[in-house]
Amino acid sequence: MLTGVQYGKVILAAAGPGDPELITAKAIRYLQQADVVLTDRLVSDDIIRFYVNASAELVYVGKQCRRGASTPQEAINDLLVKYARQGKLVVRLKGGDVSIFSNILDELQVLKEHGIAYEIVPGVTAALGAAAYSGIPLTARGYSTAVRFLTSYKSDIVSDAYWKDLAGTHDTLVFYMSAETIEGVVDNLLKYGVASDVHLAVVEQGTTSQQNVYTCNIHDFHSILRGQTFVSPSLVIIGKVVALHEQFAWIANSNSKEYYFKPVAPIHHSNNAFNSTAHVSRA
Repeated sequence: MLTGVQYGKVILAAAGPGDPELITAKAIRYLQQADVVLTDRLVSDDIIRFYVNASAELVYVGKQCRRGASTPQEAINDLLVKYARQGKLVVRLKGGDVSIFSNILDELQVLKEHGIAYEIVPGVTAALGAAAYSGIPLTARGYSTAVRFLTSYKSDIVSDAYWKDLAGTHDTLVFYMSAETIEGVVDNLLKYGVASDVHLAVVEQGTTSQQNVYTCNIHDFHSILRGQTFVSPSLVIIGKVVALHEQFAWIANSNSKEYYFKPVAPIHHSNNAFNSTAHVSRA
């Protein structure tokens, strides 16, 4: 570390699950003060438009699981260090909550390694937002007393022994990044004898103007939802509580397949090592 260098600060801030009003006052305050904002794909354009300091440099560092272009995590780490070394207040803006299925550990490690001050600002994670906007309480007396956040986007993430445990639990299960592998999720739970009163919901683009909710009994999945393609991001909720959606849903489906969050597209810049990173200066 260079001596005599006055480093800036990095704010690891949550943008919430989509609805631009589901962001904390603290995150807004830092966005209004920021010199640089590094933003994920799953951040509402309205948050950028309404809350980000007009003179801040805006850098898109989007990621997209399995499809499309993604900014390498190493490139994001380098940008955090680069701007902090310039003495700037940097906001690393993440969709949902900063600590749920994100790469926050990588970023914390690199900030610690370089002696850069940081702060973590939590937010509404997708599971909480999507469930609330679907009228599905994740825990409810007589239905479920616990909830688990999981992912099943790779075949080796959940072991056979754990699938057996999941099939037998009364907990509500929320699968992130698993809409494309939902058939495997259902097959594994059916294989290990999931109860007949367990229901499944796919919440497509939850909390946004493009939200759609698709539900069925898990045992009817293959006749009702099998083969359907869901717009990213989509969240899968499994449990007895899902049956409450029909009674307590308070938002009608948009019946739209338009993207609320634009897919990541490769952007090429000459003499730029980070080809999938878009820099937008608004100074």
